[in-house]
Amino acid sequence: MDICYNAVPVNQLPMSKLNFITPFFIVSDLKDSVSFYINKLGFELWYTGPDDGPYWAMVGRGPVSIMLKAIADDIKPVPNHTRHEWAAWDAYISTEEPDTLFEEFSLAGVTFRKPIHDNSDGLRGFEVTDADGYVLFFGRPKA
Repeated sequence: MDICYNAVPVNQLPMSKLNFITPFFIVSDLKDSVSFYINKLGFELWYTGPDDGPYWAMVGRGPVSIMLKAIADDIKPVPNHTRHEWAAWDAYISTEEPDTLFEEFSLAGVTFRKPIHDNSDGLRGFEVTDADGYVLFFGRPKA
């Protein structure tokens, strides 16, 4: 593996703006996954393709987006919790009002992996498991 070190410290270089990050989840069934994000979590379908047999999509809500892709029948999702119980989250989604969002999702019939709580990392939030077993934490640092 080649490692390249810049001679100028990065904090002294002009910095390009980063706009957002989008997790990329391999899914079993694109329609089921998209349906979960739209019907349960209030996301919108931003993109899907290709037109003649979609196998990928991007869903989003505000500045938060997730890419979903069905690769092949033998390529299955591998959520983090299947590899180690202490690293269950596949995505941390920041929200200013986790209690309000928890109520919104409750009214939409979302099943929670963990309901609203204060965790040992100093965060207040809750966990949701999507249609493919990916764990999303919605929360913020405790006030």
